[in-house]
Amino acid sequence: MTETHTAAPSSLRRLRVSHCLLLIFICLVSFLPGIGSIPPLDRDESRYVQATHQMAESGDYVDIRFQDASRYKKPIGIYWLQSAALKLAGHDGNAPIWVYRLVSVTGATVAVIGTAALGAAFFGQSAGLLAGIALAAIVMLGFEARVAKTDAMVLATVVFAQGGLAWIWMASRMQAPERWAPALVFWVATAVGILIKGPITPFVSLLTMAALSAFYRDWRWLKRLKPLSGLFILLAIVLPWLILITLKSGGAFFNESVNKDFLSKVGEGQESHGAPPGYFALIFVVFIWPFGVLALRGGLHALSRLREDPRLAFLVAWYVPFWLVTELIPTKLPHYILPAYPALLLMMAWAIDTGIATEPYRGRWQIWLERLTLLGLAAATLAFMGAGLVLPYVMTGSFSLPGIIAFFTALAAGLFASGLILNHNLKGAMQAAATFAIITFGLLTWGVVPALTPIWLSPAIADAFKAARQCDNSVLASASFTEPSLVFLAGTATVLTNGAGAAQHILADPACAIAAVDERERDAFFSSLPEGEKSVAAVATVSGINYSKGRRTTITLYKALQ
Repeated sequence: MTETHTAAPSSLRRLRVSHCLLLIFICLVSFLPGIGSIPPLDRDESRYVQATHQMAESGDYVDIRFQDASRYKKPIGIYWLQSAALKLAGHDGNAPIWVYRLVSVTGATVAVIGTAALGAAFFGQSAGLLAGIALAAIVMLGFEARVAKTDAMVLATVVFAQGGLAWIWMASRMQAPERWAPALVFWVATAVGILIKGPITPFVSLLTMAALSAFYRDWRWLKRLKPLSGLFILLAIVLPWLILITLKSGGAFFNESVNKDFLSKVGEGQESHGAPPGYFALIFVVFIWPFGVLALRGGLHALSRLREDPRLAFLVAWYVPFWLVTELIPTKLPHYILPAYPALLLMMAWAIDTGIATEPYRGRWQIWLERLTLLGLAAATLAFMGAGLVLPYVMTGSFSLPGIIAFFTALAAGLFASGLILNHNLKGAMQAAATFAIITFGLLTWGVVPALTPIWLSPAIADAFKAARQCDNSVLASASFTEPSLVFLAGTATVLTNGAGAAQHILADPACAIAAVDERERDAFFSSLPEGEKSVAAVATVSGINYSKGRRTTITLYKALQ
């Protein structure tokens, strides 16, 4: 049984320094493999890093641009953090992709430590450590930590904002004296989250507050947040840049970020990413792999104990409302649910650490739900096993040693996480599953994915361009292949155009210009040249798969005949 009475916040347990150091080590092992060997990903990551690259080139750290176009979908925070990473690493705007990704590695690591600290405060050091290890091992965070986008760092702000809110919540339940520190943590984390990804961080907290207040019929505890002072702190952090970008963009930032990005996602499926309600429930076992079954156990047992334990009530109020609202929003991408995962993993860690996870359920529907989740875990495990074994053979015609090893480590992770092995020692099973999952994803991202050369067209085109250019200031024009990663790799001046535009590019600078022409634009390219095909010479050919569009293609690089 859970404890009905919990310790006052002043005596809540803290994570040990040795545990923090262990978690940092686990995060580095989990998140670093692949950040330097996987090329820039299309399309969001490459747009982020290219915009940061242009900030470093121009010295303008207020405006956000991709080439000549404004990029106002997200606020400035992530670009500032990536720019800081460039400076701290001693690189200029031409830094390799791994430097930009260090921000996500850092954000994911901070989120893991924050989750473990909250778990230690709620349930003890052992449960906190389990929750941190689990978060470091799941597929979703393993991916987001390796890409230079907003989501890993936003997760860190969510965890800290929720940590401050959790302290305030428990203090109110124990009638402990009010303290400024938790409120300060909440408001600063919320402000930073707004600067990175707009409303996500405060949205998670508002849903948690509303659910707790409604469930307990008590709104007075929210006064401990110091709302007036807190809003002043938030505005002091957020407003300066908002004023500057409003003046610089003439109001275009709010039109694009609020109307075109946020509201369009809420109102309709954006950019072909629409999905019906139930989408996140269906993908649950894949992106929280390998802990779908164990996480479900923790969540179900927590649901049955809400009234007797305000700690579990807080975690359920964190997870369930955010999950339900996210299911109702038409636009859906897998990472949208990531801010709720720490709450579920904390419930899992509590259930495993206390032994409650081995207790029988109170209803048959829970048994059938776990069995269904177990089938999903089996399917997801088979998918990761196949990724290591089948993908290299299909793409390159040969098997990969890292992929073969990943086949067996994925199998081991799935077996230990199923709850069918070491059921008498779920703590050991969870730790083993986490270890094998981290090894699996590390092998896939370090040894398998970078070697799938047919899908990495942009690096191949950029390398061919750099080898063939005759002038230091040569500019590449790409006809039909218009992925943002090519701009990042070949240079800001890269022209994304069609066949006719590529021909005009060659004619405008015959001594230095180079054109990369997709096979579908070849006829238009030749017909726009004075002497057709005789006007140019092919200098390189690149063949592969444009994974953004899902088709094979051949791209030929041309220069003018002198």
